[in-house]
Amino acid sequence: MEKMYAPTTYVSHLACSKCGQEFDIKSLQTFATCCERPLIVRYNFLDLGKEELIGRPLNMWRYREVLPVIHDENIVSLSEGMTPILDMPRLSQKYGLRTVILKDEGLNPTGSFKSRGLSMAVSKAKELGVTECVIPTAGNAGGALSAYCARAGMKVTVLMPDITPDIFQEECKFYGADLILVDGLIDRCGELSKEVQERTGAFNMSTLKEPYRIEGKKTMGYEIAEQLNWQLPDVIIYPTGGGTGLIGIWKAFKEMVELGWIHEEDLPKMVVVQTENCAPVVKYIHGQEIDEATIKRSIANGLAVPKAFGRDLIKETVEESNGYAITVSEDQIYESTLEIGSQEGISVATEGGAIWAALKDLVSDGRVKSDEKILLLNTGSGNKYLENLRNYR
Repeated sequence: MEKMYAPTTYVSHLACSKCGQEFDIKSLQTFATCCERPLIVRYNFLDLGKEELIGRPLNMWRYREVLPVIHDENIVSLSEGMTPILDMPRLSQKYGLRTVILKDEGLNPTGSFKSRGLSMAVSKAKELGVTECVIPTAGNAGGALSAYCARAGMKVTVLMPDITPDIFQEECKFYGADLILVDGLIDRCGELSKEVQERTGAFNMSTLKEPYRIEGKKTMGYEIAEQLNWQLPDVIIYPTGGGTGLIGIWKAFKEMVELGWIHEEDLPKMVVVQTENCAPVVKYIHGQEIDEATIKRSIANGLAVPKAFGRDLIKETVEESNGYAITVSEDQIYESTLEIGSQEGISVATEGGAIWAALKDLVSDGRVKSDEKILLLNTGSGNKYLENLRNYR
């Protein structure tokens, strides 16, 4: 582990995301039992200048003061974070857009943005004495947890839909995880993970059912601001399953406003994108009825999340940012994923194809202007999705 330059963390406590009731940060916590909502990490912000980041390691732990691990020796890292922001000149020109850029999370150690959240969650679990974990996953989170548990010397059980492409299954096995394949989507995996938790005593790393994955994901927000010289884009488009990254990025922006690093009036619109096959969050935001019987699997594994525990926080983010929540079709996802690869040479996950499809629709209907600065958040490497693409048609 590289030397950490920050003297300490500013972490204060955990709070219920609905009522604000405080929970002890030094005890193992799951979610807020008072309101059955996610717990949020809160900090006591002291004087911290942006210039203090100069010379720190080029990974997510450079933001040490606003991360919740108390002692450096508990950090479990594979040097995740500080992923590049790439221009998309050919597609921008083709569609008459001034500035479209893409943050490529596929270049993280385990090939997706899940590296961030699971590095943080495993680090904090280690600090609190956890020796065994369990997780339900649509793919990438299982591989990431398997890698970081291997790094930490922890045992891990992964529950994954049996329709998940082989590469995700083999990744978990490669890192030594116990893999259980489940007949159903990630919600069924979540139900069964509770049984594993009760039987083995393993700590459950389900999305937003523990407080720290969001703290790893929020570092995407800090990086976006720093990499763009503290000038945020006008719009950020995000593929949304459980929504932890979207919530985390918005949390980071608000923390930076409190630190004085950015201005509140410059915050971007946040756009939620889901597939027509599985759009419970979009329907919830729009006040539409959710019929779980109509939910289907998706070419974008990470979007096939029938129930999002953090849906209220996702809705708050969209509303506070004056953003949007939209769906795209499976055909659009397929075609747009291939379009990015063939036109820009960037290997994006099918979730990345979904957000490019969404941008084209948003520009077409006038909700996003062609002269705005637009950032796409690609969540994973396209190399893991080649089986999905091959089998689609």
